[in-house]
Amino acid sequence: MAATVERKEYPISMRLPEADVAMIDRAATLRGRSRTEFVRDAAVRAAEEVVMEQGLIRMSPEGFADFMEVLCQPPSIVPEMADVLRRPAPWEAGYEPKG
Repeated sequence: MAATVERKEYPISMRLPEADVAMIDRAATLRGRSRTEFVRDAAVRAAEEVVMEQGLIRMSPEGFADFMEVLCQPPSIVPEMADVLRRPAPWEAGYEPKG
């Protein structure tokens, strides 16, 4: 008797307007992915975001006080970030590519 194999993948069927399929196909091609891979990745990423939005962060009252103390400190300058922010954007006059 043949052993049954448990299925590890489940089909999902959708009906989409032609314009949506065209956009998905274009994006998938730009990423070098199949339509199925692209849609699966996008759906899983969206699902993870929703689940993460609902997650609770638990901490002790002392831990929360420490967290709030750090948040209330004046910001410190990160020299590398300050340099980046001083550079003109590529669409602005005076832009010169580095490197």
